[in-house]
Amino acid sequence: MTIVRPKYITFDCYGTLTNFQMGPIARKMFADRVPAELMDQFVKDFNGYRFDEVLGAWQPYDQVIKSALERTCKRWGIAYNDAEGQVYYDAVPTWGPHADVTAGLAKIADKIPLVIYSNASDSQIMSNVDKLGVPFHKVFTAEQGQAYKPRLAAFEYMLDNLGCGPEDVLHVSSSFRYDLIPADYMNITHKVFVNRGHEPSTPHYKNTEIKDIGGLAAVVGL
Repeated sequence: MTIVRPKYITFDCYGTLTNFQMGPIARKMFADRVPAELMDQFVKDFNGYRFDEVLGAWQPYDQVIKSALERTCKRWGIAYNDAEGQVYYDAVPTWGPHADVTAGLAKIADKIPLVIYSNASDSQIMSNVDKLGVPFHKVFTAEQGQAYKPRLAAFEYMLDNLGCGPEDVLHVSSSFRYDLIPADYMNITHKVFVNRGHEPSTPHYKNTEIKDIGGLAAVVGL
């Protein structure tokens, strides 16, 4: 493992730091409408439509969720209820970190500035960040940047506002699709994949793999 000491460590928040629970909510909400043996596919489809919704022009995050859920329900022949879509949006700020996050970040937070760029709205994100238990130098949202990851515009906004180049950051995420592949296109060479099991490792995109945030300190020589 090559040790790097970046000017900033930049993070994805939902899924990487915050325990993202869209899937569990869907499993509970649709338990009476989707057969148990098909629920994995339903959750996968909902995940896929959320990804598709963020690829175009920016739209409010509640609309991302509601449109994705509506499209999933249409595909499955299930009536869509806008109030159910709102349940997901309202739940997001209540979610706390994965168990390894606070202690792992505490090893680093006073030595290297920590930064978040999250596919979130301004009204949500600070509730999640406060639960992480360590200070962050900057917190950027898709609402501020008017672009969701994996769009390169999101990374451009973050780097421009940090006043640095791609060589100055170490980007950390549990997602290749949303973060590490576009980071590679942005020539961010220092990348860490947190393998939380919801996406496979993709060694082609140069990265250091860790099992949880507790392993991050060793990557930066702490």
